[in-house]
Amino acid sequence: MDDEVLRIGNGSGFYGDRHEAMLELVEGGPLDVLTGDYLAELTMLILWRTRQKDPARGYARTFLRQARDLLRPCLARGTRIVVNAGGLDPAGLAAALREVASELGVDARIAHVEGDDLLPRLPELTAQGDGLTDPATGRPLPDGPVPPLTANAYLGGWGIAHALDAGADVVVTGRVTDASLTVGPAAWWFGWQRHDWDRLAGATVAGHVIECGAQATGGNHAFLDELPADGPALPGFPIAEIARDGTATITKHPGTGGAVTVHTVTGQLLYEIGGHRYLGPDVVTRFDTIRLDAAGPDRVAIHGVQGEPPPPHLKVAVNTLGGWRNRIAFVLTGDDVDAKEALLRRQVAEILDLDPLDAVTWHRGRDPEPDAARNEDATTTCTLTVAHREPEPVDRRRFSGPLVALALSSYAGFTLTDPPADPEPFGRYRPALVPAGVVTERVVLDDGTAVEVAPTGRDHGVALDDRARPPIAIGRADPPPSGAGPRGPLGTVAGARSGDKGGDANVGLWVRDPAHYPWLIATLGDPASVRALLPEAEHLDVEVVALPNLAAVNVVIHGLLGDGVASSTRPDPQAKGLGEYLRSRHVPLPVTR
Repeated sequence: MDDEVLRIGNGSGFYGDRHEAMLELVEGGPLDVLTGDYLAELTMLILWRTRQKDPARGYARTFLRQARDLLRPCLARGTRIVVNAGGLDPAGLAAALREVASELGVDARIAHVEGDDLLPRLPELTAQGDGLTDPATGRPLPDGPVPPLTANAYLGGWGIAHALDAGADVVVTGRVTDASLTVGPAAWWFGWQRHDWDRLAGATVAGHVIECGAQATGGNHAFLDELPADGPALPGFPIAEIARDGTATITKHPGTGGAVTVHTVTGQLLYEIGGHRYLGPDVVTRFDTIRLDAAGPDRVAIHGVQGEPPPPHLKVAVNTLGGWRNRIAFVLTGDDVDAKEALLRRQVAEILDLDPLDAVTWHRGRDPEPDAARNEDATTTCTLTVAHREPEPVDRRRFSGPLVALALSSYAGFTLTDPPADPEPFGRYRPALVPAGVVTERVVLDDGTAVEVAPTGRDHGVALDDRARPPIAIGRADPPPSGAGPRGPLGTVAGARSGDKGGDANVGLWVRDPAHYPWLIATLGDPASVRALLPEAEHLDVEVVALPNLAAVNVVIHGLLGDGVASSTRPDPQAKGLGEYLRSRHVPLPVTR
């Protein structure tokens, strides 16, 4: 293979992604490094719950099953494997992988990266004045009513690079940033230094594009008419071809489904980001400098990316037990659904003591169709969700049982979608910061040797606060063409990709035709315009960031998801459909000249 180009393929975008994708990437064509991203903010809580049942199951066991198929072909091809499937127990996964390798009769050198788990160190860090701080205020994070369940710092790619340099065939990590699964191998392959900001930023962008797997190759793509109508129905998984100077080309193996276009890559670039500066433990990446160009069939070039030194703090994902939650969904059918719901609510308030509960939420679906041709079209649901810090007030006896007893005493057509259930625990997520210098990152090699990896920063002669480049000048967009265009769905002209970042929702929108960018700015270029199209955001802090190089804007709606996906009661708790909702809103469309 060409030493001037590193081919990294990512075959997992989340814990539960398509099992076969990893092996398909290995067998589909040349590949230097195979990565897998298994962790999200919610995943850490899921792994915590799993570990309560079995202390030896704090990692993503799906990768352990995949490894049985991967080890032989990867070792035969010289393909390294880098995954964050270690979750809350990277050492445990590394040990389990060694057992699998022994069963298969293969000699695989397996290393792991640890040090991200700060939970046992929180009292020590707080006592020495280096405890968790609030990202918004910089003040110490106050103690909550319940202690944290997990607290994991986002590590960077240098531990991965060290493990690969030491000869590891497989590198297992815990909580590293998603893009670091790409940055680490690139830094190792090319011998980059910690101050190679532009190169590291270029690899970060490539890693961000491929980290969610098929979302870069047509998965969840806004413009379905851009995807091939024949051939494989499932999209292939992405590959980043990274060059020594940090530029990259996104592609996929020939013959696999989906497509790699400027639009599929743009959609993923806008996924779950914030402002112009994308903060990471290895580098701050300037998303306002990214440039994309079509480079052939299923090939998109990324260039022009600029980087700056990383901030002096690392992000920490903290999960706490939010309490216990239960819900029950009533079916409303036919006419007079408003009156039926009103009666139901009055009866519930009379038979249940709702005041002591921590949260009570009602949600009703869309109104039934009048004179519906089918029974199901004449129905809607009304869901009651309750939560409390203890399970008893929301258990079957106190909550579900009395509501089932309404069956013959309530509105006409009373029925439930599901039988009563026991309450379930739910978590709350909160982001925090910790000084980078107090996090002890270690690489544990196959022979048990542990090597400490110093954080990027002053330890390497680089000041973190005096190397930031001035902001990229973003001129005011020209006004849209004169004359009011016809009204129609925003999605006629713009694509969108949305998701969650803790309690915040992110929606990135871009236009198919760069000539329509002034129209996009005029339509969604300020918080008031966003609130007009999204009533839920009326009283929330909305941030809009212009990204002219991508003909895009990024919208962050702070607090829309409350305390994060684990505790949200919205029908779309991760805001995955929020972008498509905005695309369905009717607005004046640009005038075609």
